[in-house]
Amino acid sequence: MSAPLLEVEDLAVEFLTDHGWVRVVDGVSFSVGAGETLGLVGESGSGKTVTSLSVMQLIPRPPGRIAGGSIRFEGRELLGLSDQELEALRGEAIAMVFQESMTSLNPAFTIGDQIGEVVRRHRGVSRREARVRALEVLELVQIPDPEARIDAYPHEFSGGMRQRAAIAMALACDPKLLIADEPTTALDVTVQAQVLDLLRSLQQRLGMGILFVTHNLGVVADLCDRVTVMYAGRMVETANVFDLFESPQHPYTEGLLQAMPQLGERGKRLAAIPGTPPMPWQMPDGCRFHPRCPYAEAACAEQDVKLDDLGEGRSTRCRRHAELKLEGAE
Repeated sequence: MSAPLLEVEDLAVEFLTDHGWVRVVDGVSFSVGAGETLGLVGESGSGKTVTSLSVMQLIPRPPGRIAGGSIRFEGRELLGLSDQELEALRGEAIAMVFQESMTSLNPAFTIGDQIGEVVRRHRGVSRREARVRALEVLELVQIPDPEARIDAYPHEFSGGMRQRAAIAMALACDPKLLIADEPTTALDVTVQAQVLDLLRSLQQRLGMGILFVTHNLGVVADLCDRVTVMYAGRMVETANVFDLFESPQHPYTEGLLQAMPQLGERGKRLAAIPGTPPMPWQMPDGCRFHPRCPYAEAACAEQDVKLDDLGEGRSTRCRRHAELKLEGAE
């Protein structure tokens, strides 16, 4: 088995707040291989976006800092690289697509100019050659009539087309790893499906690895090979996508699966996980999920829980997982 493209080990990220330094990502480890899609799943505030930004070294400093761990790309440690070394890496070997395309596209420049700038920065080609490459990637992401649309401004594109343009800009230099931070959240269901199909076909064609950040388990089932579930800054479960949906090993994962709408259950009230996630400066003792867990015992509130390796690529952070019979998606 070949070495993974990306290896994140024991990552810790902190932010300076009115409560002092607060750890928002705590001991997160995962890997992404070439041609593989890893889903990073959790509620808002779980730490998944901060984790993805840490890979790209885009955590604002101050107030944030990477407090510990290791991030390796193709065996090369990224923590400690200079700004110049990181700039050479971003957009070429590793690229990122953000949730809202208008935050990553400059409204004052045409789509073609913005894609061309990425190509010229990393490839050192002429303006004309960069424009040819911009046309190629616009065609690759299935923008209609790219010769005409290349000189359009972002506001002249629909939401779905802007997201395709953002993906085109990310793919302009043939990255080996694509980080997608909830790229379909702001889109309607039909356009969302089109973007997911596009990512899947591009991955098959280019062989790149994808780290896909989302709170939508339906998207995970459609796109991902493996899944890491996060809660309150920690990993609570890792599994391949089929095992996760068939037999979750953590009550939080079960709750997420039971909250998914199911076909043929129109009018049925969706299940909900009671309570809310803790604030980063008010983490409960013991298992961080125990205040919301229907299976919690006294020991769950007293004893910290380590991530338990179950073998075959599975792990969970639940002291009762062996005795519980948790339900997957139907």
